[in-house]
Amino acid sequence: MASKGSSMSFSHKSYRLTSDAEKSRVTGIVHEKLLNDYLHRIFSSPEHTPAAAASRKPLNFQNLPEHLDQLLHVEDEDEESQGQAEGRLGPSTVVLDHTGGFEGLLLVDDDLLGVIGHSNFGTIRSTTCVYKGKWLYEVLISSQGLMQIGWCTISCRFNQEEGVGDTHNSYAYDGNRVRKWNVTTTNYGKAWAAGDIVSCLIDLDDGTLSFSLNGVSLGTAFENLSRGLGMAYFPAISLSFKESVAFNFGSRPLRYPVAGYRPLQDPPRADLVRAQKLLGCFRAVLSVELDPVEGRLVEKDSSEWQLQGQPTVLLTLAHIFHRFAPLLRKVYLVEAVLVSFLRGVVEAGTPTQAQSVVRQVLDLLWLFMEDYEVQDCLKQLMMSLLRLYRFSPIVPDLGLQTHYLRLTIAILRHEKSRKFLLSNVLFDVLRSVVFFYIKSPLRVEEAGLQELIPTTWWPRRSSREGKDSKDVKDETAEERVRRRAYERGCQRLKKRIEVVEELQVQILKLLLNNKDDNGGEASRYIFLTKFRKFLQENASGRGNMPVLCPPEYMVCFLHRLISALRYYWDEYKASNPRASFSEEAYIPPQIFYNGKVDYFDLQRLGGLLSHLRKTLKDDLASKANILIDPLELQAATMDDLDEDEEPAPAAAQVPRTAAVSLMTPRRPLSTSEKVKVRTLSAEQRTREDIEGSHWNEGLLLGRPPEEPEQPLTENSLLEVLDGAVMMYSLSVHQQLGKMVGVSDDVNEYAMALRDTEDKLRRCPKRRKDILAELTKSQKVFSEKLDHLSRRLAWVHATVYSQEKMLDLYWLLRVCLRTIEHGDRTGSLFAFMPEFYVSVAINSYSALKNYFGPVHSMEELPGYEETLTRLAAILAKHFADTRIVGTDIRDSLMQALASYVCYPHSLRAVERIPEEQRVAMVRSLLAPYEQRPWAQTNWILVRLWRGCGFGYRYTRLPHLLKTKPEDANLPSLQKPCPSTLLQQHMAELLREGPDVAPSFLNSVLNQLNWAFSEFIGMIQEIQQAAERLERNFVDSRQLKVCATCFDLSVSLLRVLEMTVTLVPEILLDWTRPASEMLLRRLAQLLNQVLNRVTAERNLFDRVVTLRLPGLESVDHYPILVAVTGILVRLLVHGPASGTERATSVLLADPCFQLRSICYLLGQPEPPAPGTALPAPDRKRFSLQSYTDYISTEELAQVEQMLAHLTSASAQAAAASLPTSEEDLCPICYAHPISAVFQPCGHKSCKACINQHLMNNKDCFFCKATIVSVEDWEKAASASTTTSSAA
Repeated sequence: MASKGSSMSFSHKSYRLTSDAEKSRVTGIVHEKLLNDYLHRIFSSPEHTPAAAASRKPLNFQNLPEHLDQLLHVEDEDEESQGQAEGRLGPSTVVLDHTGGFEGLLLVDDDLLGVIGHSNFGTIRSTTCVYKGKWLYEVLISSQGLMQIGWCTISCRFNQEEGVGDTHNSYAYDGNRVRKWNVTTTNYGKAWAAGDIVSCLIDLDDGTLSFSLNGVSLGTAFENLSRGLGMAYFPAISLSFKESVAFNFGSRPLRYPVAGYRPLQDPPRADLVRAQKLLGCFRAVLSVELDPVEGRLVEKDSSEWQLQGQPTVLLTLAHIFHRFAPLLRKVYLVEAVLVSFLRGVVEAGTPTQAQSVVRQVLDLLWLFMEDYEVQDCLKQLMMSLLRLYRFSPIVPDLGLQTHYLRLTIAILRHEKSRKFLLSNVLFDVLRSVVFFYIKSPLRVEEAGLQELIPTTWWPRRSSREGKDSKDVKDETAEERVRRRAYERGCQRLKKRIEVVEELQVQILKLLLNNKDDNGGEASRYIFLTKFRKFLQENASGRGNMPVLCPPEYMVCFLHRLISALRYYWDEYKASNPRASFSEEAYIPPQIFYNGKVDYFDLQRLGGLLSHLRKTLKDDLASKANILIDPLELQAATMDDLDEDEEPAPAAAQVPRTAAVSLMTPRRPLSTSEKVKVRTLSAEQRTREDIEGSHWNEGLLLGRPPEEPEQPLTENSLLEVLDGAVMMYSLSVHQQLGKMVGVSDDVNEYAMALRDTEDKLRRCPKRRKDILAELTKSQKVFSEKLDHLSRRLAWVHATVYSQEKMLDLYWLLRVCLRTIEHGDRTGSLFAFMPEFYVSVAINSYSALKNYFGPVHSMEELPGYEETLTRLAAILAKHFADTRIVGTDIRDSLMQALASYVCYPHSLRAVERIPEEQRVAMVRSLLAPYEQRPWAQTNWILVRLWRGCGFGYRYTRLPHLLKTKPEDANLPSLQKPCPSTLLQQHMAELLREGPDVAPSFLNSVLNQLNWAFSEFIGMIQEIQQAAERLERNFVDSRQLKVCATCFDLSVSLLRVLEMTVTLVPEILLDWTRPASEMLLRRLAQLLNQVLNRVTAERNLFDRVVTLRLPGLESVDHYPILVAVTGILVRLLVHGPASGTERATSVLLADPCFQLRSICYLLGQPEPPAPGTALPAPDRKRFSLQSYTDYISTEELAQVEQMLAHLTSASAQAAAASLPTSEEDLCPICYAHPISAVFQPCGHKSCKACINQHLMNNKDCFFCKATIVSVEDWEKAASASTTTSSAA
């Protein structure tokens, strides 16, 4: 048979049989006796005995076909030939009935065996039913959500709420809720997990129905099934949205066959017998070698067999594959025969021996089979291997997974097979990412974790900021022994998992091989094309579940890809000294704007790509020697206009690179040197398009002057790295956060166990009933913790190990270097995709929060330097005008706010260059009206926490007073103020005449808004609570109310910080607007005090309600903030400043001395010269919070009260009555003191100055105010009199 594309070739020669030894040595022709012995040895029948060997018919190549026909003859069974069996009705090939046997919206695979729920609760049944006998089918669970699997009759009617098991004559098992269903429901079976196999068995002779999970029977589920005329049962399933399974009715070998039960679809028994006989012949060829010189047969190990071009062997194999090739295209036979044979080879020998045999087998397949036959065979082979790997049970040594991965590696080491599978199967037909996933066992007992980790342990309490908050030295001896035994068990588990992970990395190393370009494109470039398409599907199809890769698979794929990528990166560095090590890896900025890599529709930092090409085309030409083709700009504009049109089918959406005109960067620009670059789809790119050539830099075309000329590594590896960063942003970070739930569960159960043990110790021995219940609870919690601690060991080994942490740390550093290099390009930084910034932020968050307490980020190499580099990026870019996306700007702001909360990261911010620190603080002090201000205000507050009046608490003091033992109270970070950044803030506020007034005015405006909104909302809440009918306050309204209160407190704290750092901007009235700002501040402080301190007022009543969601609303947080400002103004300031502040405060008509007395729990101000009475315990008083307010601070409050009492009495004695005509018509609190020009209207100076901060129009006539002059009544009266005269 002709060989197509084989790596071997044999010339056609005319051989004749001869006994000449020398001739035999040259040609491989053997004499008749040796040929006869050889063929009988290869094609012997099992019934042939040595006694019959003398009488057997001589064999040669002329009568071999007849002998093979007899050898392969199988008596077809009547049932098989007819396609029917007693007790079964329907087509012999059983599939899901996608034409009429379904309810709801479902997505069915091309083979009609896999199904995905796409509606609330869709139902589908098979095409074949049974009415007599014992039958079974298997369901491969791909997701562990809500599904009901079982049997139903044709009369069952389902809808979006009722599925299999919810009607009469339908029966189901639900492993999600661990129940069985038949109209009613009861507990049954075990919980299933993704990767499990459920066997559904029905015995219509006895009328029973049962289920098995991974081959273990769950017991009889239902009895007394309805049987008789018209009663036949179909396999059926109901599944909720996004859940998926695959059925095996018998089209493939059952994983867990049960004696006495038949699959719904009969296996191809005759073909199976033929295939097994032919496999036996083939194995005989591999174990026998002809020695034509000696004229004998030589037994050899199959791993040592070599095809040496002997015509006898070639003709023998040709006869075998002539009959074997059609059989190897069938799914059942590939899995039952070929996979079993190859798996046996892998299990029996060493990896080298197994590789030798598999390579020989694949060589022979390509040599003796037609291309389409071997391609179908390889496709079915890989599908079977992936299915077997995914749905193999977890055993202690992971032996099944190891064998399947080794076989996969052996197949992929064959170059021609690897390239075919990469091009047509691995990413197109299969979800090959499954090969890189290690599923987590839901049932640790079946996975053998009890043997690996016999002793369990869990931390007493943990902190995500680092190591265990309880030091190891505080452990008891028993705890220490348990912990060490547990850690040894975890190490044993980790070593077994590392074996599987290393095999997975080997697979990716094979796929990333770029040295196998003999006779075609290297594997790496085929992989790049498929990998980019994989990323596009996951980036563009966020809601399309069939296309999306599950996030748990993506996590494992990312780690294996990083390992393989770094291996090839450092290997290239070893042979190219000018290249960089992987530790110095980053993505050059030109990749983001030269159009060589497609980023689909992902957002860039500067907005849409089409917009950037238009607005930055001149910068591209001047900095990167890139000219955008006008036709490309026009096409982009048309694409923007057509965005609302219906998208093209998925198959037609081919990722394309941008069309650009490029000029060589090595010589001065000229029109003649422009090079047109064709628009290429990802599938059309060649190695030269990626790596470049002597005249083309490939992916690195358009190098900016800031970038070095020497390459970092191979361009193809840069694209792989870029894809790895994108993978993290798509779903890996989200999954890492989700897996922390196991650790959280351990902490919750550990806390519950400790509480139960404490209650047991305190419980009186006479209360045996309570002791029994507590002992039962203790046992339940202990068993659950044993289970969870073993699961946690698995999660730590597969997701949160030290190696995985180093991978994420490396990815973080890659992103930091990429952002730094991109920033140097100036305006071209806007082309960088947003996900680089988000990955830098999120990977740092994951390292800090998800890997503790087992591993700490502080142990990573270069930790301090990395913190500082990230701090510099956050400080510079949170207000970067080149970044326009609202979401990414918010992410940067939140990251910076989180960064300044913790001592280590705050010190990193202080280590960045002074110029960058000052620029950051300057951005934070920008007027609030011009930008989103809440996050920047929180940042300023966090820089101040620990320095403010009574502002050192980590939990809200008023909550600890009411619920001191509640461990679930909201917790704040420990204060870590930054005096250095406070100093920068003070210097900037003193710097110019406009900085402080504009900043303070905006803070006062926002405080006025936030507190007014808060008061309005608590009025609505109080009204709802007072109604007689039962009312529920909307939780969202409560949340907004609490947020407004928190904002008011934070704004007050910023004012306290400002007054403390630079009091002169309010007290030095030679500065512009300082008097007006002081008056505004006094007005707002009096407003807050009056609202909060009034007896039995609205605020008091709402606080007393203690509504869920309003826990933070109380007197303490807001009153201590106001007190801090007043103390700074009235106690700590210079005498002249204190006098001015006092006069302004007392001059405000809203001032009430009673509000100041309220702070110390006094209903009325004390008489002059008398001591302060003891506070009433039922009333609020700062003296009740001595744990949070120092004695010195309390003394300052008492000093302030005494000062205001005295000043208030003096002001009252000196004040003169003022007529109503002379009062300001705006505030009615101060006398008229200013006249507006040119209109002549009047008001007090405070009102007009405050008004002019935001508006230049007159209060009354709306004329533009040109100037404001002082006005005195006496002067005006005399002017009027003289005019009249």
